[in-house]
Amino acid sequence: MKEATKNANLSLQVVPINEQNAYPIIDEAIRVIQESGTHYVVQPFSTIMQGELSRLLEVVLEAKDAALDAGANELILNIQIHLKKDSSVSFGEKTDKFSDEN
Repeated sequence: MKEATKNANLSLQVVPINEQNAYPIIDEAIRVIQESGTHYVVQPFSTIMQGELSRLLEVVLEAKDAALDAGANELILNIQIHLKKDSSVSFGEKTDKFSDEN
C-alpha cells in the first residue's frame, strides 16, 4: 500500500541580478506559482508554498523558467524547505499562535 503523501513547506525568493526593473520578472515567477495549484502565500521577500515536496520543486523549476523567459539573464534562487520524516508540516503550525484571533 502506498504511504500517504506528506506536505512540506518551501520558501522561494527569486532575485534577478543586474536588471533595470526586476519586478516584472519576479511577477512572472509568482504567476507560475499562482497557476500551479499549490497552496501559497506571497510575502514581501519570498513566496511560501505548501504541498508534496516533489511537486513544489517542479514549481520552483517552472518559476525559474518563467523568470528567464521574462527577460532575466541571471538569477539567484533562495530556497528554504521544511519537512518531517513521518508527518506533514503546515503554515499554521508555525503562525497560528500569532493570529489576531488568539
